[in-house]
Amino acid sequence: MNKMILGMLALVLAAVSVQAQHAGVKAAAKALAAYNLDPHASKERLKEAVAAILPDPLGEDVGDPKFYILKGEILNTLASRIVVVKQTCLGSLEELPQVDGVAVKAFNAYATAVEKHAQVINSPRYLLQDALKGILEVQGHLYNFGIYAFEAQDYGSAYLNFSSGLAAHEILKNQGEESILDDAYAMMDQKYITALAALNNHMPEAARPLFEELYQANYDNAAIYEALYTIHARGEVASMEAAYPYLKAGREKYPGETSLLFAEINHFLKLNRLDELIDKLKMAINREPDNLALYITLGGVYDNLYQRELAAGNSDRARNYFDQAFNYYHQTLEKDPTNFDALYSTGTLYYNRAATMTIALSELSSDNSPAGMEKYEAMEAGVFAAFDQALPYFQKAERINPNSVETLIALKEIYARYNEPETSNALNERLENLQHGGINETSFFNGF
Repeated sequence: MNKMILGMLALVLAAVSVQAQHAGVKAAAKALAAYNLDPHASKERLKEAVAAILPDPLGEDVGDPKFYILKGEILNTLASRIVVVKQTCLGSLEELPQVDGVAVKAFNAYATAVEKHAQVINSPRYLLQDALKGILEVQGHLYNFGIYAFEAQDYGSAYLNFSSGLAAHEILKNQGEESILDDAYAMMDQKYITALAALNNHMPEAARPLFEELYQANYDNAAIYEALYTIHARGEVASMEAAYPYLKAGREKYPGETSLLFAEINHFLKLNRLDELIDKLKMAINREPDNLALYITLGGVYDNLYQRELAAGNSDRARNYFDQAFNYYHQTLEKDPTNFDALYSTGTLYYNRAATMTIALSELSSDNSPAGMEKYEAMEAGVFAAFDQALPYFQKAERINPNSVETLIALKEIYARYNEPETSNALNERLENLQHGGINETSFFNGF
């Protein structure tokens, strides 16, 4: 008996659910029709239509494709109105119903209608045509809303809209219908912006196949080569080397593209392939002579080469690289005498020379012969000469940034070498203040 009552209750609830669905659909259709008769005078009716159709009545799956077509029409109408307001500045977005992802939801409704049509036996052909017509109309809105989101740097929403535009194309072509992406160039542009949105939203696996298709199609855009390099270069040396052919192909095809040149420079920097960097950095400087970071980077490359050749015992080559490093740091300071990086790097260049000589000085200390003592004194003079050259650069750097740990360490050590414990200790106190989370409000060398 109880089972019969529960069964009858289920039937009653099902009937109530169907009636609620029909009531919601009728209310939505009536409100949409009223709005379409006079959009300006019936703004509230569009809100009523949206409220009646979202979410699906009682949150249940509705089997009738007509419901999803109506839902698509209502959301498509709202999307159209939003586009008009954005493009003409006539009206207010605040007066319209607020629906997140409205174009995507409109497309999903039409796509569901196509799916339901295929599932319903003897579903009228005109329902399928209505759904496909809606998909064609919403394609344009998907692109527009994708652009709006992209410009707002909401790359996740941009990707959803653009990728839905591609999905809409597939549905239309599967049904033998026209699509706004039938033009090959329009399709490649759509794939490009979809991939770019995915990449900017940290979705490399979604972006990769689209960029690969564009690469194979010889799509004329330098950015796809840098994008494919970025996607494939995972940080390990092997993957960076495997990714480099994309960058190389881009550089060959677009030799004047600065972004590709800089990407290539960063590639060789990460791999520490210093010799190959010099010409590329000089080329970049010729293109952007006021980009001081390029001068400092090239100075750093020569600095590293200097240390490499010095360690190998190639004194002549080492001396040449030292002079080149100083030259590019100095060019930076000629353009901007207060450039901290150039001041610190120049000081470090001389400081490292002194440190290298100090190692040799230690080796000479055991030779007490007159010749050995003479060599020791000459080397010691060279050490202090290098410290003397480094000191003013570090002092200027500390004036600009009194909270640079590296600068304070170098200064403390130099004054210790000078046997000036008072200054060295004062600098060490400032260093310890930083290391314990404090800051130095003023520069130590302001009064110098």
